[in-house]
Amino acid sequence: MMMHTPPHPGEVIKELCLEPLGLTVTAAAQALGVSRKTLSAVLNGKAGISPEMAVRLSIAFDTSAESWLNQQTQYELWHAERHRHELKVTKLSA
Repeated sequence: MMMHTPPHPGEVIKELCLEPLGLTVTAAAQALGVSRKTLSAVLNGKAGISPEMAVRLSIAFDTSAESWLNQQTQYELWHAERHRHELKVTKLSA
C-alpha cells in the first residue's frame, strides 16, 4: 500500500493547471466544453476523472489522458486499500 494519500486529480487540476494560468472555473469549463457544475464537482473531489474528461484535459493542457486516469486510479485504490480489513472475502486457491 502507498504510504501517503495521493491528491484527488481535481486538486492537481486546480493547483497545476488553473491557478498558474489565472483561469476561473467558469472559463476553464467553457474551454473544456463542460458545464461549470461538472468541472466544479471534479475540482472539489465530488466526482472523478472519466475517460472523456481525461481526453478533454489532455487536449486543453497538452498532457496525456492516461496520466489523468492513472491519478484517478491511484486515488481510488489508496482509499479502497484503507478499508481492505473490512472486506468479507474468502481466499481461494487452486
